[in-house]
Amino acid sequence: MAKVAAGDGLVPVQGFGEASRATNRRPSSGSGQLQADNTDSDSDGGGIKLKKELGLMDGVAIIVGVIVGAGIFVSPKGVLLYSGSIGQAIIVWILSGVLSMVGALCYAELGTMIPKSGGDYAYIGEAFGPLPAFLYLWVALLILVPAGNAITAITFAQYLLQPLWPTCEAPYESVRLLAALITCLLTAINCYNVKWVTRVTETFTGMKVGALLVIVAAGAWYLLAGNTELLQNPFENSKVQPGFIALAFYNGLFSYSGWNYLNFVTEELRDPYRNLPRAICISMPTVTIIYVITNIAYFAVLPPDVMLSSQAVAVTFADKMLGFMAWVMPLFVACSTFGSLNGAIFASSRLFFVGARNGHLPAALSLINVGCLTPIPSLIFLCLLTLLLLFIRDVFSIINYVSYVEILFIFISVAGLLRLRKTNPDAKRPIKVSLVAPIVFLLTAGFLVIFSVFESPTEVAIGTAIIVLGIPVYYITIHKPWKWLAARSQAINMFCAKLFVCMPNSEKMD
Repeated sequence: MAKVAAGDGLVPVQGFGEASRATNRRPSSGSGQLQADNTDSDSDGGGIKLKKELGLMDGVAIIVGVIVGAGIFVSPKGVLLYSGSIGQAIIVWILSGVLSMVGALCYAELGTMIPKSGGDYAYIGEAFGPLPAFLYLWVALLILVPAGNAITAITFAQYLLQPLWPTCEAPYESVRLLAALITCLLTAINCYNVKWVTRVTETFTGMKVGALLVIVAAGAWYLLAGNTELLQNPFENSKVQPGFIALAFYNGLFSYSGWNYLNFVTEELRDPYRNLPRAICISMPTVTIIYVITNIAYFAVLPPDVMLSSQAVAVTFADKMLGFMAWVMPLFVACSTFGSLNGAIFASSRLFFVGARNGHLPAALSLINVGCLTPIPSLIFLCLLTLLLLFIRDVFSIINYVSYVEILFIFISVAGLLRLRKTNPDAKRPIKVSLVAPIVFLLTAGFLVIFSVFESPTEVAIGTAIIVLGIPVYYITIHKPWKWLAARSQAINMFCAKLFVCMPNSEKMD
């Protein structure tokens, strides 16, 4: 019988979980002598843990690096399209940042109360039990994470190759092969050393912030030269219908997505009770300010019709303002997506790692390399999923079917905060937000989820079908598994332990 997460949170269940429990024993002598540094080994020698190598600024770099991807450079026009006016669009950008900050603070309470990696998966499991947690893991595994990474890799390749094909699109095969190469390269870096990952993240986060500041400086120079005509009558043609307002906020909040990624790696964050909320409080206002002033620069230089017709707003801006240096903007976009992909691979691989540790995925994905102390099997598994989606021509259309699903599960996670306040009132909460924060966020997210049903019924139906499909998968593989499944999972686990020189994770799951 499966064990339901109650006050102790998720614990391994039957099926894949049988193999997870088996990993608490050392591999047989035939697998070689597996050792780890004493400082990172479990006290009984039965496993090893991920190192706590992330400091405060590493956390800030991860949040900023994941949020600031290609979107602000390529397509910040969604908010303008549904706002109708410059003034209303700026207000939406500001309020979207504030709402994202509210959501991030709710996650700060969850992350310090439940200091486990896995983010939404861990919180949903703690609040509502293993089935809802598995459904989140199912959607993330099937679509959200690999499709998002594939799209980011393709965007990187397209903009890196653009200077070589300035008058047309780069060949399909070249884009896909370069995207596959960069995915494998970043996966290898993530496998080898967490410090390398943080250095790459910090470097490219600095580069993308620098690129946005170039845009801001050019816009400020243009305004100071007296070119203010585009900012006159900022609220002219505003769209105040509820449907348009909802769509504008939907696009704005989507541009801030990624603020919860640091919660995926809580176990690797030094002093998470202090550094998690601090990283959120530093990064979210920073991103909001940068987004707002960047959009003001766009609005000051580019007429609304030009912005709405542009395929890459930052490139169009550079063509007008940077002259012969305009060629650097595609490279800036490529650098931005490179950093975002690196952070996404690092954080999302921990989601599958924790899912396997809890018995919801094959136990091999919870193994840790004894030399590098990284979850190499989980990283390689994620890489293979991403490579598979890279060679689907319409991969961009896949993400449209489940975009509302991401908001739905964030809604469930924040609802879990209120549920845990009621069911576990005495739990240690180093950060405790006002009840106003989760209620405001839930009302906003709930409105967007409900509105999606009426605005995009086909996409919502397909996304819901993907979620529902996970229910029989859960009962077949987890709740009442086929007998051969646990044995096969254990065999794969032992093979991966030998191949990748890994040992089981010793972290307590309760």
